[in-house]
Amino acid sequence: MESRFMLLSDVAAELNVSDSQVYHMVRKGELPAIKIGGRGQWRVERAKLEQYIEQKYAETASWVEQNPLSERDTDAD
Repeated sequence: MESRFMLLSDVAAELNVSDSQVYHMVRKGELPAIKIGGRGQWRVERAKLEQYIEQKYAETASWVEQNPLSERDTDAD
């Protein structure tokens, strides 16, 4: 059974980004997380990470729709 909460390092590995990038996403409020324990360690709920990913897919689709490739861009392939 998968754990409900993930370490920031696990989130970073899942998204293929650095630990510091995930920390900044959390601190900016872009990715919901909680602080737990006496040391205040960050944890991201797996469901929140999945919601974040879905949100990024929607934002990307919107951006692509608003910024279509020009013929010049497609010639570079």
